Amino acid sequence: MNQQSFSLGDAAAPSANGADALIKDTTTNAFAKDVLEESRRQPVLVDFWAPWCGPCKQLTPVIEKVVQNARGTVKLVKMNIDDHPQIAGQLGIQSIPAVIAFVDGRPVDGFMGALPEGQIKEFIERVAGPAGGPELEAALGEADALVEQGQFAEAAELYAAILAAEPDTFRALVGLIRCDVATGNVDAAKELLESLPDDKANDPAVTALKAQIALADQAADLGEEGELRARIEKDPKDYDARFDLALLLNAKDQREDAADQLLDIFRLNRSWEDDKARKQLVQFFEAWGPTDEATLYGRRRLSSLLFS
Repeated sequence: MNQQSFSLGDAAAPSANGADALIKDTTTNAFAKDVLEESRRQPVLVDFWAPWCGPCKQLTPVIEKVVQNARGTVKLVKMNIDDHPQIAGQLGIQSIPAVIAFVDGRPVDGFMGALPEGQIKEFIERVAGPAGGPELEAALGEADALVEQGQFAEAAELYAAILAAEPDTFRALVGLIRCDVATGNVDAAKELLESLPDDKANDPAVTALKAQIALADQAADLGEEGELRARIEKDPKDYDARFDLALLLNAKDQREDAADQLLDIFRLNRSWEDDKARKQLVQFFEAWGPTDEATLYGRRRLSSLLFS
């Protein structure tokens, strides 16, 4: 997949004609074509409603929004039971609003009442799967692979394209923030981090991003790598230089080398500045994540020093 041309389901996405492709009204005579036949191609939700029904008026804008955001994974067909009572009667619908999902020409699931947006989204995903489907997953996989290869600019471009098509894709948001941190665009990373939903605040990926940004802030005013290495060569116990070099190497994504500098401090002087080197190493582990190769490497070396 080429990140330059990525789009999610162009054929399935709403056209310039808006909801016409995804949302329509139907009649008793058109029900077989609009619902039964169409549901053999993709799931169809049928919203049974009436003009006098208050909860129906609450449900309509919410379900239409969720269907449009689902980008063609389902269609919505609305049936006014005052004008067309026969189908609702055949299905045994006694209260409205009632939404019935049809797949392969038969009803498979449904709900009654004006549910909130989140529950309607969960209902649609249960019936049709998440928006984007395999193409979205493939694009995310490619972007993640680019990050692992250190190709942050290319990965950022692909994550941005995914978000243009699916703005609420949490994994793409996290990936884009990670790319911004890696390329030194820390202000943009902070801004994106603030835009994440409140319910994701304690997600392990978000915790790691916060730690990475804190480390990037620490590295902002460090000296040149060559200068720091020269100081260490002159005096291997120049712990301040080793510590600053570790932060600088981490900012350059040279993680194992960064861990080595802190481990050398710990090996030479465990109590330096109240165990500062080990504490910083633990912060690295938090930022890198528990399964990162550099974290595993650092933990192995730290354990050998602690228990030797």
